[in-house]
Amino acid sequence: MSDTAGHDDRLHEECGVVGVWNNADAAAVAALGLHALQHRGQEATGIVSFDGTRFHSHRGLGLVGDNFSDARVIAALPGSRAVGHNRYATTGDTVLRNVQPLYADFEFGGLAVAHNGNLTNATALRRALVRRGCLFQSTTDSEVFIHLIAISLYATVLDRLIDALKQVMGAYSLIALTDSALIGARDPLGVRPLIIGRLDGGGFVLASETCALDIVGAEFVRDVEPGEIVVIDGNGLSSLRPFARSRPRFCVFEYIYFARPDSVVEGTPVYEARKRIGAELARESHVAADVIVPVPDSGVPAAMGYAGECGVPFELGIIRNHYVGRTFIEPTDHIRNLGVKLKHSANRPMLEGRRVVLVDDSIVRGTTSRKIVEMVRQAGAAEVHMRISSPPTTHSCFYGIDTPERGKLLAARHSVEEMAALIGADSLSFISIDGLYRALRQDARDAAAPHFCDACFTGDYPIPVPDASHNDNRQLSLLSELR
Repeated sequence: MSDTAGHDDRLHEECGVVGVWNNADAAAVAALGLHALQHRGQEATGIVSFDGTRFHSHRGLGLVGDNFSDARVIAALPGSRAVGHNRYATTGDTVLRNVQPLYADFEFGGLAVAHNGNLTNATALRRALVRRGCLFQSTTDSEVFIHLIAISLYATVLDRLIDALKQVMGAYSLIALTDSALIGARDPLGVRPLIIGRLDGGGFVLASETCALDIVGAEFVRDVEPGEIVVIDGNGLSSLRPFARSRPRFCVFEYIYFARPDSVVEGTPVYEARKRIGAELARESHVAADVIVPVPDSGVPAAMGYAGECGVPFELGIIRNHYVGRTFIEPTDHIRNLGVKLKHSANRPMLEGRRVVLVDDSIVRGTTSRKIVEMVRQAGAAEVHMRISSPPTTHSCFYGIDTPERGKLLAARHSVEEMAALIGADSLSFISIDGLYRALRQDARDAAAPHFCDACFTGDYPIPVPDASHNDNRQLSLLSELR
């Protein structure tokens, strides 16, 4: 959902990871990369560096700028190798012990791990590990990797990591820093993204998105392939494929919302993809209107594509205040209901007396959409039509995106017509699942072999969720709804 005051009325970002190899300013490069990936997680951030002898770390709650703008902090992270992480919590509380990268000392040396995604059998693995005597220091599922590596009987750290990866289920992109290598791994279906970049002087960067390469002046090399492990060490870049090849199922929501619009994801420029989605949305559901208005910022490219396709003017009828972070604690219902205006305000001259089409990326609970529609009406709009550049979000995500339980998703409980009435719009339409696939240069969705992970729209979960059968987590308790 667009970044609005209704904190629970949005699909929350995943996490961002970055690794740097063979650069004298590795920690600074990692911090810049994390800054570019700030949209993927705003709760906490951390960097671990290695100077050839010792590991150094700094982790903190808050934004990258809150933690790494002080030159003294960067100076305390010496070395030519580093790994960093931006956190949005999908599991575990937001406390310092859960902030990544996680670090541990082993008999083979130190290991720092940064993980984006969600392990669907983490609870079962954690219980088994605790029974074996493992002592967990955090409540995040990422620590499972640390303990699986610790108890592995294999000799090398790489073989131990492979051993651990073969025991986990779920969606992940993982970067690990050891005494002698920077390692990147991607889950067998490639649900979460991970890319490789090259720095001047023979250095490398691993990151969640290409926008992290742009800010540090790195050249894009390629995506890490689904199920691939890449190893960067003194011999350069090498690749291992320890998993049987599977049909990839990349997260389609990266194109709709999560990736930064200036990133290139799986070979597709995100900005262009969102414009094509908007154009397809217009072809499917345009209604007579005077102006096309995006809900900023995530609705902007789709609205541009929509306006271009239908020939109706595109206008910034809603202005976002970029200097407002999370809404402060609001003491009364009246003030709380005004919260959306802290981040968005109506541009009355562009709305008054006009038939308006609002374009947004998704509807989760619907509370924010209702406030946006109400704000546009109060600005004098003659009609307000809502168009959404994703299909209805009817199912929870188990793979690293924090969504409400299914019973709280508006589209899981109501028809589109009922949703339109609840948010107060004159009409409401979503792009169809086939239209979304067409916009992404695919044929209509093949139910037997879909190209993307689109479970939040279809309920077709490509990775098992064994934890759900015995975990009372608010999402994992819904296993009966998955099949």
